[in-house]
Amino acid sequence: MKIGFTYDLRSDYLKQGYSKEETAEFDKESTIEGIELAIRQSGHEPERIGNAPALMKSLLDGKRWDMVFNIAEGLYGEGRESLVPALLDNYKIPYVFSGPVTLGISLNKAFAKQIVRDHGVNTPKFHVVAQSSDIEYVNLEYPLFAKPISEGTGKGITSKSLISTKAELGKVCTTILSKFNQPVLVEEFLPGREFTVGVIGTGEDAYVPGAMEIIYINDTQQIYSYDNKENYENRIEYQAVKGELLEECKKVALNSWKALNCFDGGRVDVKVDRHGKMSFIEVNPLAGLNPVISDLPILCQLNGKSFQELINEILASAIKRNFNR
Repeated sequence: MKIGFTYDLRSDYLKQGYSKEETAEFDKESTIEGIELAIRQSGHEPERIGNAPALMKSLLDGKRWDMVFNIAEGLYGEGRESLVPALLDNYKIPYVFSGPVTLGISLNKAFAKQIVRDHGVNTPKFHVVAQSSDIEYVNLEYPLFAKPISEGTGKGITSKSLISTKAELGKVCTTILSKFNQPVLVEEFLPGREFTVGVIGTGEDAYVPGAMEIIYINDTQQIYSYDNKENYENRIEYQAVKGELLEECKKVALNSWKALNCFDGGRVDVKVDRHGKMSFIEVNPLAGLNPVISDLPILCQLNGKSFQELINEILASAIKRNFNR
């Protein structure tokens, strides 16, 4: 099968003058090479396409593929992750990973929380601050946690995200509104243990290959921030989750995955709330896939599944979903 490959290469955007934080969700060349090799070793023929503008040009030039392996995150707007699958839908070209509606909803953390909450999944109480005047209407139990509503890779999350007073809330929300030009998700802080859970497959075929706990070492602040994610080697330890705790992670992850109609593979982040109950934080239906440093491959490796096996199973899910085989 000829498989096109869409992605955003981080170095391309850095050369254009974008900052490291602005490009945090984009991929390194080693990621592209690793996925490309895994697709080839799975018996398919990969062909690099690149980002959304490159895909547009290729489509207009008449290029077509049997299927597209899409990890393109996009640069601007809440629909940025939806652009590539929407284009492919228009040309009736099958692709790997979730569709444009799921990607758009999942990127907006408040929309995702509303849906999983309505499906009976535990998630902390929250309030959306779309403008400074909304701050006075936040009626939640402190401490609180604030972050941009539609960012990933810990962007916009710092030591100041953990909030104890109304004054702190005002400062943090004002900063995020100004810097990221998007609403702020304010939620009741989850003080317990933190996990990220892998999911492979679609619908009733979806399963959890494993989960890992995020453990902060030395004096690292207990927040999975952009800075901690970028420098995880010296600050964070990952441990495979077993037993009853794993079953709790599985339940929240799979219920959330199905509620949001996610496809093929990704991650669900969960944490224990102030009442000792496992709680949904967010879903990542376009999870990082660097073979060495991304959370999903790391947690799979910790649980005995190689990167090649991960890609094989993701491709198998997409092929079954798109071609019924």
